[in-house]
Amino acid sequence: MKNVFTIAVLALMAFGSVTETYAQKHPTRIKFARGATEKTVTGTLSSYRSARTFVIRVRKGQTLTTESTGDNAITISIKPPKGSHYDQDMAADCHDRNEVTPTAAGDYVITVVECTKADPWKGTFKFLVTVR
Repeated sequence: MKNVFTIAVLALMAFGSVTETYAQKHPTRIKFARGATEKTVTGTLSSYRSARTFVIRVRKGQTLTTESTGDNAITISIKPPKGSHYDQDMAADCHDRNEVTPTAAGDYVITVVECTKADPWKGTFKFLVTVR
């Protein structure tokens, strides 16, 4: 009986690890409802070492903004499409707000991690992404 319980616990741990690894390697595409210019995005993090990655496609000349709206401290980083450039503000805070203007056309990669300058936490995060 003890062996069955141990195997079940190990299987659940492996499944959680595989699920988190899958989420890191396969970004979630952010899509807006027709006519919308913003969307609240949610996800989960399990430690300082975990990350969630999202992708959003924008047109040239738009403004892309992200802002943390949840209770847990997160760092949001943005990587522009190949061939374009974006310098993220590297202030001494958690980097939970970004504005890219004007945007280049293509996919921007948004990565969310726990803010290492705040108390550790595990659970859900929430941020608002706007494109105008």
